[in-house]
Amino acid sequence: MRALMLFLVSSVFVLGLSGCATMSGGAQSEYLALEPSTMFRFEDIPHPAGFKLLTDKSFILESGDMRAGILNYTGKADPESVVMFYKSQMPIYNWALLNTLEYGEHMLNFERQNESCVVTVKSKGRRINITISLAPKSPVPLPEKEPFQKEESVKTYQGK
Repeated sequence: MRALMLFLVSSVFVLGLSGCATMSGGAQSEYLALEPSTMFRFEDIPHPAGFKLLTDKSFILESGDMRAGILNYTGKADPESVVMFYKSQMPIYNWALLNTLEYGEHMLNFERQNESCVVTVKSKGRRINITISLAPKSPVPLPEKEPFQKEESVKTYQGK
């Protein structure tokens, strides 16, 4: 009887460990499943394979060396996997991650010499919407201004 009880306890323990390994490996393998698409709208901004470009919600402006646009994609994935996709893929194309903001949605801000790119990841169940916003950066840094100080000659209206 004692041997049977020991067998049952050890079986439950082994099954529990294999279940945990499967669960943690499942999330990791889902991330690994996100590969870059072979067709980019901008050659240096990837999107995950299997995501569809929403042409009616996207636009692109290119003129000489200047380019700007908003690309909207939709597909199925885990939002964390999409975020990790961009964190790992964008540096390959010489984009530096400046910051991330996560509050209900994920916003990743990237930049390089003369451009900035914001990737927004929104989830609705298993459906993910990715918005890629690309814009040129200001060629000249804006001058710093002195803090506003009210002049003594300016009177404040005090009514009658």
